[in-house]
Amino acid sequence: MSHRLEALAFGRVQGVGYRAFVARAADRLKLTGFAKNLDDGSVAVVAEGPEDRLRDLVALLQQGPSFASVERVEWSIEEGEPEFGWFSVE
Repeated sequence: MSHRLEALAFGRVQGVGYRAFVARAADRLKLTGFAKNLDDGSVAVVAEGPEDRLRDLVALLQQGPSFASVERVEWSIEEGEPEFGWFSVE
């Protein structure tokens, strides 16, 4: 069964390597999806894979890379059909 994580990360998460950090973590966890900057300064993350690995990614999203300052991450996980073939940074 595949699941989908939809998350928004807030704080100092743009211009600090956050999306690259997420992509590396997703690759290690063998997840697909994307991370992209939003106009409001947040980062959107959509990831697909097993629920336990998605929860591992949420923990990493809350941590972020050393130059980031993550204030909060809003997220949800739902069952879903796989849509992505890899993880990309947009």
